[in-house]
Amino acid sequence: MVSVTDNQPTPAGAGGAAKVMGMPAYHMVIFALLLVAGIAAPFLLYPVFVMKVLCFALFACAFNLLLGFGGLLSFGHAAYFGSASYVSAYAAKTWGLSPELSILAGTATAAVLGLAFGSLAIRRQGIYFAMVTLAFAQMIFFFSLQAPFTGGEDGIQGVPRNDLFGFVPIDDHLATYWMVLVIFFAGILFIYRVVHSPFGQVLKAIRENEPRAISLGYRVNRYKLTVFVLSATLAGLAGATKAFVFQLASLTDVHWTMSGEVVLMTLLGGMGTVFGPIAGAAVIVTMQNYLATFGAWVTIIQGTIFVIAVMLFREGIVGVIQKWVKKPL
Repeated sequence: MVSVTDNQPTPAGAGGAAKVMGMPAYHMVIFALLLVAGIAAPFLLYPVFVMKVLCFALFACAFNLLLGFGGLLSFGHAAYFGSASYVSAYAAKTWGLSPELSILAGTATAAVLGLAFGSLAIRRQGIYFAMVTLAFAQMIFFFSLQAPFTGGEDGIQGVPRNDLFGFVPIDDHLATYWMVLVIFFAGILFIYRVVHSPFGQVLKAIRENEPRAISLGYRVNRYKLTVFVLSATLAGLAGATKAFVFQLASLTDVHWTMSGEVVLMTLLGGMGTVFGPIAGAAVIVTMQNYLATFGAWVTIIQGTIFVIAVMLFREGIVGVIQKWVKKPL
């Protein structure tokens, strides 16, 4: 578990890391390397595969904001990811909206659901909170299966990639990739800013010792609800973007296994770290794509790797690196 002070900025020139634009220099270097890798990736790898990694990395970062920094374990984040995917796909295909408006509609839907479900879920703690979120997610799955506009088991297929802003064509994979890359970086930079803001510091305090935070006068439930809505909104942003990557919204997006996958990505990469969920998502998606020839054995391989990671790297991939370099990542 990362302590409250682990991610607090340290002053430059007093044994702390030098800062650039309020960010530790080595964090700036990591973001720069991610940007360079993101620009080069579609020329080295299949663009759709990289876009899938970016969408799930943003989804995992959104979940980590709630679990890693807020200390709230949700088993129902597929509800926001999948509902945003459905609304975004429907808006683009049926209403003919442009991609940015369709993604905005999907993201707004996830935010509203997050506010409604979060208002009730935060009234419980621990396993009861997790079970309430799972119950809400199952309700969304049932609705998605029964509602006529979702296409039932077929989902919404053939989502058109209308012109961005009405005049920028994104009908080929490479053009869509640049849109996804911009959304991904906007999302993780926003999460980084939230985590390193006074609001983020209070969140860590609540995660570490909630009764003490209450005794200090913080309205804990307001902070919990705010981070829950933020996490649901960003998960929705990832789901809405994913609908354009695969041109598909399906029941897989709202199934409980999707909620399990994002938990796995976060724990494997490093819960409570900024960059850990990105690494976890990359590992899981890479295994799903390149080990697909093993069929159902992929889940066995994933489970084995997860068990090994938990036994040997309890802090996750980036969490272990963080301990080695003794700097918050």
